[in-house]
Amino acid sequence: MIKINLKKDEIIISGHAFYEESGKDIVCASVSTLAIATINAIIRFDSEAIKYEEKNGLDIKILKNTKETKILIDNMIALLEELEQDYPKNIKIYREV
Repeated sequence: MIKINLKKDEIIISGHAFYEESGKDIVCASVSTLAIATINAIIRFDSEAIKYEEKNGLDIKILKNTKETKILIDNMIALLEELEQDYPKNIKIYREV
């Protein structure tokens, strides 16, 4: 299961969906695409707004809460929540905020 921990200024994505075999897993691909696209969009606005690290998953730290960053993060979370509703056995979001 993919676990997404939402904290005040941090998002941690870890695990594997196990929806399908590796390389064909649409849930993992969707989560990865949403996260990377969001990171890239935020960096285009301000390269110092976030910091991210890939280690046993993806750790995104929000350094500046700009209007653009908030909109992009909120959009990513909304889309991840839709995935969670569609694939409840494969993705779980935990809120610590």
